[in-house]
Amino acid sequence: MNILVCISKAPDTTSKINFEENNTKFSEAGVQFIVNPYDEWYALVRALELKEAGGGKVSVVSVGGADYDAIIRKALAIGADDAFRIDAVPTDSMQCASEIATFAKDKGFDLILCGKETIDYNGSNVAGMIAAILDLPFVSNAIKLDVNGSEATVERDNQGGTEVLGAQLPAVISCAKGMAEQRIPNMRGIMAARSKPLTVVPSSGAEPTTQVKSFSLPAEKGAVKLIDPENAEELINLLHTEAKVI
Repeated sequence: MNILVCISKAPDTTSKINFEENNTKFSEAGVQFIVNPYDEWYALVRALELKEAGGGKVSVVSVGGADYDAIIRKALAIGADDAFRIDAVPTDSMQCASEIATFAKDKGFDLILCGKETIDYNGSNVAGMIAAILDLPFVSNAIKLDVNGSEATVERDNQGGTEVLGAQLPAVISCAKGMAEQRIPNMRGIMAARSKPLTVVPSSGAEPTTQVKSFSLPAEKGAVKLIDPENAEELINLLHTEAKVI
């Protein structure tokens, strides 16, 4: 099975977020970047599990500049066989999806896996757009994925239960929590990643379709009221009269 995993660069959740250029651009100064967790922990690891169970190859692809190479090397250290970096500045979901779809179109991938979203923008757009451009079946927010021959069986949480779907390969799946368990690169994997191929692919020239007008930070948290644990009556009264949740 030939599997492509789409990965992206995201700021570590402990990073302090600031904006620049009149609040129209995210400032990367002093920010520690990581592989987007949904891409790494769920999409990539499940791809590796499928390869280990049935053979095949796992490739990773990302849209970005040379600053993406470090996170791509981590994916190789975890176990991916090779990697591709599409040399373009990622600006919006459609642009990224178009670049990846153009790259993947003639490569014969049986599965294209993505994380359900990035932890910085939470758009959940790219996987569905890739599927639409390539005219492939698409299942979002998958928590379980099994493959039998040319058919994938996918589970995802639904309101009040679990939904089970079947899709003919090739297909695009976005992966959510529950798909797999995080893997930590070991020393052997880290050393092997140095010699695995990371191919830089020219941009297809896809243009962004949106632009950022401004960013703003969320409002600071307000003061809290501490209620004596023995005074349930006061707590109930505040929830009713001030918070208005009961």
